[in-house]
Amino acid sequence: MTTIQDPHLTEIRDVEPLTPEGCGECLRLGGRWVHLRLCLTCGSVGCCDSSPARHASAHAASHDHPIVRSFEPGEDWRWCYVDETFV
Repeated sequence: MTTIQDPHLTEIRDVEPLTPEGCGECLRLGGRWVHLRLCLTCGSVGCCDSSPARHASAHAASHDHPIVRSFEPGEDWRWCYVDETFV
C-alpha cells in the first residue's frame, strides 16, 4: 500500500477510543456496523462506508476531522477523507 505525505497529518492527535466497544452512534441508536474506524483527531469510533449508517465519514465531514485509522484487529492503515488516500 502506497502512502503519501498528506498536509492533514498535522491534525493527528494521541487519542483514546471514546467507545472501544464499537461505533458510538450505532451503539446509541441500536444500529449495526461492518468495520470500525477511529478518528485520529478526537477518538470517535465510527462505522465504515460499507456499514448502513456510514458514521465515520459523516463524523469526518461534520467535524472537519480528516484522518481515521482502521479500528479492526491486526490492521494499522490510515485514510484521509479529504484527499481520499491512504496516509
